[in-house]
Amino acid sequence: MKLVILDRDGVINHDSDQFIKSPDEWRPIPGSLEAIARLTQWGYRVVVATNQSGIGRGLFDMDALNAIHDKMMKAVALAGGRIDSIFFCPHAAESTCDCRKPRPGMLREIAVRYSTDLKGVPAVGDSLRDLQAAAVVGAQPILVLTGKGAKTHDHPDLPRQTLVFPDLAAAAAHIAA
Repeated sequence: MKLVILDRDGVINHDSDQFIKSPDEWRPIPGSLEAIARLTQWGYRVVVATNQSGIGRGLFDMDALNAIHDKMMKAVALAGGRIDSIFFCPHAAESTCDCRKPRPGMLREIAVRYSTDLKGVPAVGDSLRDLQAAAVVGAQPILVLTGKGAKTHDHPDLPRQTLVFPDLAAAAAHIAA
């Protein structure tokens, strides 16, 4: 099975320091929906793994998160793609849960759900925690320079095996090559 794991905010859609709290605030990064469509057409199962601490902080609720994800799924479908599943951590940043990236729990859950080893699976993110979680489970960390990516690029703790691309479209082209 060909699998790719994508972070949401800063990779698929524009990020916000005030959090994406409603469907109206969710705006795709140019080219990201088409990149997901290409991955789908090339036979990849696309899975989203996203920290959503706004729930734990009380900034939005599950109904709002579901509405945001519904909008994202419909937008991807209109572009000709598919997101197979969405995994998320609802806990606040100070939580000690295992599912909040950079901890690997969410990615391990993906491995269990899809009955696969994540060794070498492309995991695309814009923040250090996305890449660290990927490295812990043996996935291939891929940094995109959208969202927080430009700032993350210069971080001294960036996993050594991290590949870097300007955006999801460029990363997808590399993944399928």
